[in-house]
Amino acid sequence: MTTPPSPLADRLVVVFGGSGYIGNYVAQSLLSRGARLRIASRHPERSHSLKPLANLGQLQFARCDILNQDSVEAALRGADYVVNLVGAFEGDLEKLMGEAPGAMARIAKAQGAQAFVHVSAIGPDASSSAAYARGKAKGEENVLEAFPEATILRPSIVFGKDDNFLNMFGQMIEMAPVLPVFGPDAKLQLVYADDVAEAVAVALENPAEHAGHIHELGGPEQLTMMEINERIATAQGRQRRFIAMPDGISAFFAALPLTPMSKDQWTLLKPGSIVSGEHRTFAELGIEPKPLGLFLDKWMTRYRRFGRFGLSTQRNKEREARGLPPVPTGEGAELTVPRDP
Repeated sequence: MTTPPSPLADRLVVVFGGSGYIGNYVAQSLLSRGARLRIASRHPERSHSLKPLANLGQLQFARCDILNQDSVEAALRGADYVVNLVGAFEGDLEKLMGEAPGAMARIAKAQGAQAFVHVSAIGPDASSSAAYARGKAKGEENVLEAFPEATILRPSIVFGKDDNFLNMFGQMIEMAPVLPVFGPDAKLQLVYADDVAEAVAVALENPAEHAGHIHELGGPEQLTMMEINERIATAQGRQRRFIAMPDGISAFFAALPLTPMSKDQWTLLKPGSIVSGEHRTFAELGIEPKPLGLFLDKWMTRYRRFGRFGLSTQRNKEREARGLPPVPTGEGAELTVPRDP
């Protein structure tokens, strides 16, 4: 049976911030549906790796300053659909994530764009002490004011193979036998980058169904920061001691310069990042989000002692403790490990 073409086929989709981490996934999802894609970014060259995935003429790049109206107008010229992925933890966040999205939506509406998807984040709060949360709240407000039919997507923390979240903790756990955990009880609903990209594409394919709605995007599990660290250590085959840090020490650490966590990030981490139940979710988009456990063991291979051979060694230690015979180690061993009786 022939699959009908996507409504996005041969339509021009402009993706602001498309050269970032999530942008790479969104671009692949849209290209696979036959959309023509224009990546609008300060550094569009960072997405040149997408070229082999596109057909001739399917992919364009536009250098764009989202704080400059003329630049935004040029990037949006001829657009059928628009996606905004811009997010930052540095700079004037209320301009970048609050005012600029409103300008994008206003110009897109004036130029006749059929749909606008704005990617925000769980927990936008106009009264928050975190500029990030204030900027996200203002951005949603401005987008919906200028383009009432826009779809708002609020993902939790996004994970993927080469993200800056799992890999940061993976590196730390690889190196240190004892590690502090900030916000150990904070619950996160980590969401796979590919699922977020799929949500963007589905929202664009059926704007009438999703127009004006907010979707909170969380994965199928709610995990605490402590549980996430423990899972990463287990996937590496390492025994680590994790120390739950009091909030006061965590806040002091986040306020220091050159630390892995900023003050805003600590403020956002403390209440966690899970769906509220007050808005639509993946379900209304027809998407079943994938759990972290589906990928973690494979992705942590790079951090194991002896790499991909380390798992066989670890299994042999466990089998020896249970009085079972060893399994082969060395090249190809991972493919020949028998099932435990």
